[in-house]
Amino acid sequence: RENDARATREEILDYWTERFGIPREVFEPYSFWERGKGKIWLFRGDAPDTVPIQGLGMHALRTRQEFWKPTTDAVQRFGGRATENVLHLDREHARAFVAGEDQEIEWDGDWGYLIVTHDIAGATEPLGVGLYTYGELKTQVAKGRQRDL
Repeated sequence: RENDARATREEILDYWTERFGIPREVFEPYSFWERGKGKIWLFRGDAPDTVPIQGLGMHALRTRQEFWKPTTDAVQRFGGRATENVLHLDREHARAFVAGEDQEIEWDGDWGYLIVTHDIAGATEPLGVGLYTYGELKTQVAKGRQRDL
């Protein structure tokens, strides 16, 4: 780390573990890279060392804001291992969530960014990131990825 404003590997691992209960060892084979202001990417494998890189791996986390925000891609990839701050939706609420609709929902857990899940084909799957405040779940699914189901 060359810049003190950048998140360390330990801080990133602490975030996923403390906020979502995802075990640190899940991220052991990955390296973390910051590209842009606070945009954390994760990469598994050996990076080429002679090629200028604009992006590497999966955009996983935004850290240069008051509350860190996981990306939909990272939540869909790793959120199945989460044990904390997971909001499981029934069919009606899941449809509204992926369609991009904000909705009033009762939740007795922490406010902030949550991993939103639903049962698909007999298994619980992460749909994406939701922001929960004041009794409202706001979908964080990008407009281009929203679907009417």
